Order: sequence, then C-alpha cells, then structure tokens
Amino acid sequence: MTFARALVELSQVCFPSHPIRPHRPNTGNLPVRFSLVVYRLCTKPLKKLLPPLVMLASLSATLHAQTVDDAIMIPRKTLFTGALYSHDTWNQYWEGPLERTNGNLGTVKTQSVSWTGNYGITDRLDVLVTVPYVWTHASQGVLHSMHGFQDFALGAKYNFLDRPFTEAGRIRAFAVVAGAIPMTGYTPDFQPLSIGLGAKRIAARGTLNFQSNRGWFLTGSTAYTWRDNVTLNRNSYFTEGQLFLTNQVQMPNVFDYVVSGGWFRRGLMLQGLFFQQRTQGGGDIRRQDMPFVSNMMNLSRVSGMVMYPIPGPLHNLAYQFTYGYVVDGRNVGQSTTITTGFDYTIHFEKRGQKQ
Repeated sequence: MTFARALVELSQVCFPSHPIRPHRPNTGNLPVRFSLVVYRLCTKPLKKLLPPLVMLASLSATLHAQTVDDAIMIPRKTLFTGALYSHDTWNQYWEGPLERTNGNLGTVKTQSVSWTGNYGITDRLDVLVTVPYVWTHASQGVLHSMHGFQDFALGAKYNFLDRPFTEAGRIRAFAVVAGAIPMTGYTPDFQPLSIGLGAKRIAARGTLNFQSNRGWFLTGSTAYTWRDNVTLNRNSYFTEGQLFLTNQVQMPNVFDYVVSGGWFRRGLMLQGLFFQQRTQGGGDIRRQDMPFVSNMMNLSRVSGMVMYPIPGPLHNLAYQFTYGYVVDGRNVGQSTTITTGFDYTIHFEKRGQKQ
C-alpha cells in the first residue's frame, strides 16, 4: 500500500465523511488490553478533530515542597517521603494563539497518585525520586480513558553556596541534575488522553534563594531540559507543514523558570509561585487538526501552596495542599490543578531540618 493511500484510509477511519469498515491498526507487541484501546481510538469516528493538550507530568508538574526547584534541603540520613494526589481539569484550550472549546471532549480530567522520596546523602546533597500513576478521561466524545505508570523521575540537588547575606538572613544557591524515563510502553500519540509524552529527558537547573531570619523567603529557579526522540506506533506523521516517513519524532527542548516567595518556619510553609515554560521549537496545532506530541507547549501558571505539620505524636507527618491555574498558554489546556497529600519525615539520626 502506498503512503498516500494509507493517509486516505487513516483519514476515513478517524474522520469519515461516510461509514466505512475500519482496519485494525498494527499494535506490534503491545499488551492485548492496550491494543484494544488503540483499536477503539483509531476506529471510532470523530465528528471534530481533537484539541491540543500535552500535560508534562514530571518537570512541569504542580510544584510542592521538597522538589528539584525549591530551596529546601533534607538533613543527612533523613528521608522525606509521601503520597500526593493531583486533580487537573480543563474545558478550554489554546489552539496556537486561539483560545477555544471543543464539545467532543467536554472537560478533560487528568488524575495522578505519586510516591515521592527525598533522602539526604549529606547536609548539602539530596537525592529525589518520583513515581506517578496517571488516569485521563474526557467527559464527552468517543476517546477512551487511559491509565498507567508514567515516568520514573530521579534528581540530585546540591547546595554549593550557603552564607549570611546582610543581617536579615542568608543567601543560598543550588545546582540540580534531574532526569526521567517512561516506566511502561504507553503511547504518547493519543493526545489529549495520553498519560505522558514518552520521551526520555535530562535537565540542568540552578536555584538562588534568600531566607530571612524571620522566616520569609524568596526563590528563583530556572532549568533547561533536553528531550530524546519519541517512537510512534506508525511509520509516518505530518507536523509543521512537513510529511515525515519515519516513526521517530524529534522532540524540542524546554526552558522553564519559577519564582516563589512566602514564609517557612518549623515545618509550616505558605508559598506563592509563578511558573513559565517555553518550548524551544515545535509547531502550533493547525486549525481543527489533531494535537501532536512535539507541538510547542508554552504556558504561564500561578500557584499557591500550604504545608502544615501535624502537631502532637504525629509531628513527623505533614499535610500539603497546592492550587494552580494556567493563566496563559499556547497549545495547552487552561487547566486548574489541585494537589493534596501527606508527607512523612524519618530521621535516621537526631538532627533538625534545615531551611
């Protein structure tokens, strides 16, 4: 079969002008249950094309305490661990610069439960791990929900500068190296319901923090992320006005920064954040076209977070709550994100937490 004929048949299967008998797509060595999801996604007719959304569940996730971009260090021989639940919804999105809705999707919901761990190797070196399980669902239309383990993320944070800065407080600087790799063979090619982008990636980050003696702080952090190619379960694709006869998609790299400020003392934290991400390449979603894994995905988000230590015998347990909202973007959903959960601190030797 020629590629031109394959495109015609694919367009008839996914966007038919009249009913036809669809072909079962080649799902290779994927599990049977997952192959059925792929089959249903490819063979059910869509009256309108999909809107763009690519949710970066790792490096672009809702910010909370003890992450690669904050200024908190876990003391030596201390483990800070917990489980967090995140609920993200949107019913409006940006198709390039145009903000719109799509009745064939309704409200798109992404949920995740993540285990996080942060261990203090020394007082100046921490290792961070995140393992997320993700669900996606659209309230309208024919797209099937998807779920599964997403990307295993590992990072190391080093505090290379910590000294008094005037009589008001201290200034500190951090260097971070972080990476992520897909944990399962999920497909990244069914946005907006794919559970991730499926790209291996590594990031370098720098963070500067001022911590006042009274508890107030101001932090700025910026990172550059390199992303590996993504392999699709098809041998051709069309993006940025070009036809590519390959299953390899070159992913653009990403630049981001976050500015935060608030108050932190004795485990209690109140924090406000502004996060901005800029994709270094990629094209816009064409009008009434499907989203694609390598699209430009720019966004600006504001967030607020509170972390509260439980008093009494459970003083090592802390509750945290984060609310975030995307105020501007390009080829992303205008989402509202709520993250909540508990963290527990295990001291393998008697030392106080450092901030």
